[in-house]
Amino acid sequence: MTVQIRRSSTRFPQREPGRLTQHSFSFGAAYDPDRLRLGPMVCHDDHLLSQGSGFPSHRHSGLEIVTWVVSGALEHSDATGSTVLRPGSVAVLSTGAGVEHAEIAAAPQTRFIQVWLTAPDDAAAEPSYRVTPVAAAPGSGLVTAARPRPDAAFAVARLRAGESVTLPAGALQHVFVATGALGRSSLAEPLAAGDAFVFTDEPEHTLTATVPAELLVWSFDAQA
Repeated sequence: MTVQIRRSSTRFPQREPGRLTQHSFSFGAAYDPDRLRLGPMVCHDDHLLSQGSGFPSHRHSGLEIVTWVVSGALEHSDATGSTVLRPGSVAVLSTGAGVEHAEIAAAPQTRFIQVWLTAPDDAAAEPSYRVTPVAAAPGSGLVTAARPRPDAAFAVARLRAGESVTLPAGALQHVFVATGALGRSSLAEPLAAGDAFVFTDEPEHTLTATVPAELLVWSFDAQA
């Protein structure tokens, strides 16, 4: 049973023209042997893009890629066409044996969180891209947004100032403060946007927002 606090300041920043990325795990030249993965999660990136910036066509395979737009709009395009993703919907790209796609900001400023999970045993399947609305609103608690793997679930909680949410017990959880802040608790001093909890074999925990907040919660059935 452990609780780990990962502060925003410990992420690995990468700056390119029109883009700032904060990597929560080792990526490219940024290497930390203690930040290689979390269960099947091998990438948790926080991207801030100016309009027209982003990632031109590139290839992925063997991954489940989950994208959540915090603000602005993100255009995803591949061989089948293009889709504009906005706040309130989640996108899951199953890359299968391989897919080419591009991600470009379609608003003056776009912020999105993207997570890469290693694909399950059907990694050779045909690629797919699906967008699903997520009915997360203050007062609705923790809302499941996607299950890209049988052993992985992504959920969202939107909280008013002073509102609380209870996270169920679990083998492994990554709780990211996308916006707002959490109050001081028995677990830690206050958490701000960009901070995260990692819970391993923990009982349920109740977290309280000090200002309006959005939490992105990943739950995994096993630690590895």
